Amino acid sequence: MPSDDSAARNGAAWTRGTDRAPLPADALRRLRWRARRGLLENDLLVGRFLERHGQALAADDADALSRLLDLPEADLLDLLLGRASLPSSMDGPAVRAMLARLQSA
Repeated sequence: MPSDDSAARNGAAWTRGTDRAPLPADALRRLRWRARRGLLENDLLVGRFLERHGQALAADDADALSRLLDLPEADLLDLLLGRASLPSSMDGPAVRAMLARLQSA
């Protein structure tokens, strides 16, 4: 059993102790590819998040992140930097939680 420190470094602590199944490797690869953005700032912010927490993502996390990645570049950057609020059509607990995680990464 890994120590708390190694679990935190590997992103396992990020799941908050739930028994959520991790995202399959091929789904994570597709999400990483999709996260490659045209705007360097978005690419760096989302890429860093996936490097740190990708292994701990579950399917519901990937769905919330995918919804954020559907946004235009400038809108996503404004959200990541806290300069804008989520559009009402996307505002829900899962997307809000994912946005908070991205902002703190």
